[in-house]
Amino acid sequence: MTQPSSAIAPASGKPTGDAVQAVQDALAAEHAAVWTHGLVSAFVEEAQQVAEGANAHRARRDATERLLRDVSAQPVPPAPAYLPPAPVTDAPSSIAALVAVEVDACVAWRGVLERTEDPDLRRTALDALTASAVRATRWRKTGGLLPAALVLPGTAVG
Repeated sequence: MTQPSSAIAPASGKPTGDAVQAVQDALAAEHAAVWTHGLVSAFVEEAQQVAEGANAHRARRDATERLLRDVSAQPVPPAPAYLPPAPVTDAPSSIAALVAVEVDACVAWRGVLERTEDPDLRRTALDALTASAVRATRWRKTGGLLPAALVLPGTAVG
């Protein structure tokens, strides 16, 4: 299916039109992931894994903000707080929250893939989707959740 021209970034890795909104949505998912990693840190024994995920999302957030500023778009700011899918009160609920934000990031970055044909921006989005899918799988395995890996990360089914 051919994308509308407003959804295609120029061959510079910089989003235009619909792709800008998709990148903003991905940035919002990154903000939520950073916040959630801070929330769960008190409950999860795998402190190194939490720290690595937080650092990866911070780096992705910062790079995404720069990308948006490069095209004169004002990056969406973080919300004061985010609502996890269920209250976070222990390790299992923390792991569920981490899986949820990684899945949300997969969905958001897949949205970028669907709205641009620019090879650099697609590579960025694919790298972000893949990294979040790997982290989600690790958290599912840590929590004993099945299936541990999803067939199509970023799709409506998971």
